[in-house]
Amino acid sequence: MSDPQTAPVSTGGKARADLRAGVERLRDSAPAIVQIVVAATGAYAFSHFVLGHTAPLLAATVTISSLGLVRDARPRRVLETVIGMVLGILIAEAILLVAGIGWWQLGLTLAASLAVARFLSPQPGFAIAAAIQSAIVMVIPASVPFLRLVDGVVGGIAALLVTALVPRNPVRAVTRDGHELLTAFDAAVLTLVQALRRGDRVRAERGLQKARALQPHVDRWQSSLESGLAIARISPFLRRQRFELQRQERVRAQLDLAVRNLRVIARRVVYVCDDARPRPIAADLLTELAAGARLIGESLDDISFEPPAREAVRVVAARLDPVALAAGRQSLDQNLVGALRPLAVDLMTAAGMPAADARAALPRV
Repeated sequence: MSDPQTAPVSTGGKARADLRAGVERLRDSAPAIVQIVVAATGAYAFSHFVLGHTAPLLAATVTISSLGLVRDARPRRVLETVIGMVLGILIAEAILLVAGIGWWQLGLTLAASLAVARFLSPQPGFAIAAAIQSAIVMVIPASVPFLRLVDGVVGGIAALLVTALVPRNPVRAVTRDGHELLTAFDAAVLTLVQALRRGDRVRAERGLQKARALQPHVDRWQSSLESGLAIARISPFLRRQRFELQRQERVRAQLDLAVRNLRVIARRVVYVCDDARPRPIAADLLTELAAGARLIGESLDDISFEPPAREAVRVVAARLDPVALAAGRQSLDQNLVGALRPLAVDLMTAAGMPAADARAALPRV
């Protein structure tokens, strides 16, 4: 029987975890919420008070749908969504003018909106956005033709304006994604180090699995960086953040290569652990490279960590001579040491060292 005293603790721990997750989601989405509220209310107010529209529903719905709470807030993505929705409104207004309102007119409008939008864009969301807005036009009657098209255009313009003038701060999200990658990278390296120290093939295979699972982290970081850089190019309030975003893009590009090389290393570790012999020297070298990677992670918050990160990896790189390290040591695999060399170069360049200097830091072989 289970201890009844442990159940409330477990339930309470889950409740606290859920609460923390909810607070974190709210905190991360707060800038997007502000954007949506400002844009939707502004578009509605403009259509109602300035243009005299009685109930400018689409001015608000177009704004809300085009901005959304998604991670990717690039102006191009917002513009594409706006175009899709305005296209759906235009098709619906045209069919409504010719055929009127009814169940078959709704079906015809949805079919036309989906077909035209799918033809124009490879993005499924583009077609869905067009269909939703066209359905709203067909279901909710209006006295003046194409009035809602004007509301949709107003909502789209409002969405684009707040993207530039009330921008979401991209650096926080970008830095968080970078930390997630480096944390997962460190976990994969730690597992491989443990496998080398114990000669444990099962643990080595687990490390290989972790290394293979790193690519989604790289892709998320790249997506948030592309979004942040696109916003910073058009927003006058984010121009000072361009340097930081460009620096992190340089770090990401090199860590992408480091992740690929780590997978090569992990496959070699699986192979060498097949004989169940410990390999402490290789484990020590990989541990020191991981320490340099952790300093790179610190540099995402504070650029002053880049010089010690470069130096930490350079010290290890200077010893990566497969022939010299293998002299008199039968357990040391030269191919594994050779695989560590490109990883060291990637980490040094991620920390800001020129590629030529990083390669020169390695012993000649």
